[in-house]
Amino acid sequence: MSEESHERVRFTVPGMDCSSCAGTVDSALSGIDGVSSVDPAAATGRVAVVYDPERVAESTLIDAIEAAGYEVTSSGRNGVAESRRIWTSTRALKTWASGLFLFAGLALVVAGIDAAVVTVLGVEHTLSDLAFLLGTIVGGEIILRNGVVSARQFSLDIDFLMSVAILGAVTASLGFGEGLYFEAATLAVLFNVAELLEEYSMDRARNSLRELMDLSPDEARVRRDGTELVVPAETVEIGDIVLVQPGEKIPVDGTVLEGESAVDQSPVTGESVPVDKTAGDEVYAGTVNEVGYLEIETTAGADEHTLARIVDLVEDAQSAKTDREQFVDRFSDYYTPVVVSLAVLAVLVPPLFFGGAWNSWFVRGLTLLVLACPCAFVISTPVSVVSGITSAAKNGVLIKGGNHLEAMGEVDAVALDKTGTLTKGELTVTDVVPLNGNSEDDVLRCARGLEKRSEHPIGDAIVAHAEQAAVTDHDVTEFESITGKGVSATLGGISHYAGKPALFRELGFDLSHVHATTDGGVVTARTQQLCERNNCLDLLSETIPDLQRAGKTVVLVGTEDKLEGVIAVSDEIRPGAAEMVERLHDLGVQEVVMLTGDNERTARAIAREVGVDDFRAELLPEEKVAAIRELEAEHGSVAMVGDGINDAPALATATVGVAMGAAGTDTALETADIALMGDDISKLPYLRDLAGQANGVIRQNIWASLSVKALLVVLVPFGLVPIWVAVLIGDAGMTVGVTGNAMRLSRISAE
Repeated sequence: MSEESHERVRFTVPGMDCSSCAGTVDSALSGIDGVSSVDPAAATGRVAVVYDPERVAESTLIDAIEAAGYEVTSSGRNGVAESRRIWTSTRALKTWASGLFLFAGLALVVAGIDAAVVTVLGVEHTLSDLAFLLGTIVGGEIILRNGVVSARQFSLDIDFLMSVAILGAVTASLGFGEGLYFEAATLAVLFNVAELLEEYSMDRARNSLRELMDLSPDEARVRRDGTELVVPAETVEIGDIVLVQPGEKIPVDGTVLEGESAVDQSPVTGESVPVDKTAGDEVYAGTVNEVGYLEIETTAGADEHTLARIVDLVEDAQSAKTDREQFVDRFSDYYTPVVVSLAVLAVLVPPLFFGGAWNSWFVRGLTLLVLACPCAFVISTPVSVVSGITSAAKNGVLIKGGNHLEAMGEVDAVALDKTGTLTKGELTVTDVVPLNGNSEDDVLRCARGLEKRSEHPIGDAIVAHAEQAAVTDHDVTEFESITGKGVSATLGGISHYAGKPALFRELGFDLSHVHATTDGGVVTARTQQLCERNNCLDLLSETIPDLQRAGKTVVLVGTEDKLEGVIAVSDEIRPGAAEMVERLHDLGVQEVVMLTGDNERTARAIAREVGVDDFRAELLPEEKVAAIRELEAEHGSVAMVGDGINDAPALATATVGVAMGAAGTDTALETADIALMGDDISKLPYLRDLAGQANGVIRQNIWASLSVKALLVVLVPFGLVPIWVAVLIGDAGMTVGVTGNAMRLSRISAE
């Protein structure tokens, strides 16, 4: 059966909140005929399954998960396990009841009123023994049930190990009079408490992604057949007209048909300032309409809008494991069998060969079993990755994998595209120099007439500037585009030209002697004698080079015998670009380089203004790739920042490819490793800072959890680690600790 016939579904499994649980669910599904892949994510409580619907039904998959001991609450494309009533759940209530029996047994012992009440197999059992046994039964039921499932799947997980420990303690007490009921009850109570704490910690970790999903409203107001209806947001279809009042969330991706408003796009793009929207502008689901009424034509379905894709990609990001996460997985494959073996040796060797007390060494063996499952160690990396990635998403940065987050924190060089990255990618008129008695309006009027039929971006910029300046228009005839040089047309019956300086040199102009007075006199550029008595400009050696050194493109405007003016056009540098480069250096980036296909003079001007360490100009796409490889050879790891489309080869070659302005752009969302959803270049230092701190948190979590476990394992044979310490510190304590440490990443802001 071809892969094309397979379907992918995600199940929400709230109880799957640790690596052991994820492994159990994985085992339950992987053996089913028709299932081609299983990807459980404990950090979000979701499991993705790719299966052949002709060979296995979705209901069969749900049954398999529930047979493994985990409830399935929903299925679908996007989502995260919903928040649960952890402290009043069935498990919690049984835990509290088990704790009461444990406390009652201890009270009987302390009060000195403990008496023998029954003899089993020649062993007397006291009131406290019965209280402890009842506590073990009540609290241990769910542990043993999960342990049986693990045993069936040959999984050496924490449920199986705790089941063996509890059953071993009860058996030793019943059959051999070892008096380990207290230890059995303590294990049942404290392990359940540990699991509840783990659920609570994981629920906090899931909150950040849950908040991201909740940005999209549940309902939408639509107009259908002239009638306004309120419908579930997931039923809105492409082409529907959605009506959004001031203060409401926009439920869809779409195009504004009517109305004007400021829209808070921070949930998607991270922009701190609301963006004005009018007819024809794009809007995104989850953003907030602040002041005006909008009518929006839907352009994407409920599962396909930008916010849904972000949530989808954030969930998928967990499947791309970091190097540290892979190390943890490899280490845990050896750790658990080794510690279980030590537990067996601890129970048998000292009593058999060195005269040790069976009771003491049995308890130490149980303690080692408790420490044998590295839950906190294994969860330390994924919970940090989820925290970091969801924090980034809420700040307008989409990171498509933990491996990319880790790599971004370690890059030593950053390559920046110029157009659309360091600059806005929108040409604007910066200078108008009138010549030969003309005013600025005169120059713009002629330029507008010449350029309004041109399809060149420079022409568009000049026309837009002239319209903004409200200059009058010319009647235009006989328009002609002069390839590579400029344009010509007849304005008011007179032939005019606009283009490069080379065009006017071909027309016979001496650009080194141009009359710059504005006294209204009619002076030709060819009349050099007049320049001996009047103020003249040397355009070739002064004006034009000065403008070009500033990174501007120069356009001359004139007739066949008179130069009327100079217009300079520039791609404006993004606000904060220079501060961004400086901040990257402060964060440890060794070299920031600008790569551009623009000419060297313009590139040099931009590079000087933003403060990059180096620049490379006049590069073709394949030459940008070569430049990235050279930087990697020198520095080891390089991030490339571009627009996600034109720079695709360089983005793919770099260690980390970062796309700018990806909101609403399928190509950038799908191809980039990391996407800045808005056009805010200042998010780059935030990304580097977040990634660096995430790597630090992951290292802290790994070594802290590993060190604590190792220390406890070493101390157990010396009798220095009570079983309650192993449960509360080695299991629950470290799980809560690494989760809390990971949550620090959610507080890092781009502001």
